[in-house]
Amino acid sequence: MMEFAVLLVFALSLLLCLVLDISLLAALVFGFFLFCGYGLYRGHTLAAVGRMALSGIKTVKNILFLFVLIGMITAFWRASGTIAYIVYHATAVFSPATMLLSTFLLCSVLSVLTGTAFGTAATMGVICATIARSMGLDPILIGGAVLSGSYFGDRLSPMSTSALLVSTITGTDIYDNIRKMIPVSIVPALLSCVVYFFLGRSAHSAGSAAEICTLFEESFTLTPWLLLPALVIVVLSLCKVSVKITMSVSILLAAVLSAAVQGLSLTEILRMALLGYAPAEAALIPIMSGGGLLSMVNVFCIVCLSSTYAGIFKGTGLLNSIKHRLTALAETVTPYGSMLLTAIITVMISCNQTLAIMLTCELCDEMVADKTTRAAYLENTAVVIAPLVPWSIACAVPLHTVNAPALSIAAACYLYLLPIWNYILVLHGSRQRPVSH
Repeated sequence: MMEFAVLLVFALSLLLCLVLDISLLAALVFGFFLFCGYGLYRGHTLAAVGRMALSGIKTVKNILFLFVLIGMITAFWRASGTIAYIVYHATAVFSPATMLLSTFLLCSVLSVLTGTAFGTAATMGVICATIARSMGLDPILIGGAVLSGSYFGDRLSPMSTSALLVSTITGTDIYDNIRKMIPVSIVPALLSCVVYFFLGRSAHSAGSAAEICTLFEESFTLTPWLLLPALVIVVLSLCKVSVKITMSVSILLAAVLSAAVQGLSLTEILRMALLGYAPAEAALIPIMSGGGLLSMVNVFCIVCLSSTYAGIFKGTGLLNSIKHRLTALAETVTPYGSMLLTAIITVMISCNQTLAIMLTCELCDEMVADKTTRAAYLENTAVVIAPLVPWSIACAVPLHTVNAPALSIAAACYLYLLPIWNYILVLHGSRQRPVSH
């Protein structure tokens, strides 16, 4: 009972922060001391609990470095004129009625190529969000389309860290997993396209893209060379170059273009890398300002705090008593239904996708014995549920990157439709082996 009480208190603290509009960092700090207190209650020394927490942080060190790259690339793409150039020409192709659908499709394609939701949101997501804002579209709908598209490739890309993690912990082949997951994705993807098409047609457009394009002409030197930072993302991704190297090359090119084409000084470039890009024209501030290392401080702290939970949970065995109850639940709601519920719980208490995947796999290994089925269930639960929890970094980072509100999760329809469709297939005894065994 103590374990359930501890988790309930933490969940209530998260809910309280949401209701009172208090930074989630407050709840995460509270959770850190709460779980440390549980460790002490279980007889562990303070030093031992500290080592548990530190071991959790070490597991996400690669993600922390990625935040540095995201902060810099979103600033330099703005300052170099890369976003301005693409938006300037794209507004002639896209209309407000099709922008949401286009955002979902473009982000989906890039996420498959790069395998990173964060990188997709920081590049294609920012571009699409900028175009959509220039058209006056609802930021909630924009954020939802970016979130859905950014995580479309999180399951289906061989470069995806989450797909690699699932294949590793389940002992399966990543390419076999991808081939088996594609059929399950078709219906949710098509339904998402339909939803975004009709949402786009019914959405009210209050902006003038022509006015924004005029501002771009006056504020930036627009040349085809500005496409280089974006093209290198696509080309290097197709060549299966590491995401970190790909983003670093794009950042370097954008920094050079900022100086050579837009005439920024080295001092301005360095300041922008830290503080982000702030256009001089007031009309451009709402759609073009942002990026920089400081813009990632909040999510950096969220990751550090939430990752300490992983080590504490493992070291103290806080979740062990829950495992038996979840296994029993599988007899009522099917193993997939139980894993789906488990994923929701683990995401809510772990606050990040990686830990949620690992905890869900650990808690549900007995209820889903076949490793291929378990891998598919993980991909269709923990991987896509994580972006739907507001305090999860899987949600906070992409939405923060494109300056979209947390309510955008309500418009991330693909992330809802996929697990629901998988559950329908399971309930009806589908013959598709990736989802029902």
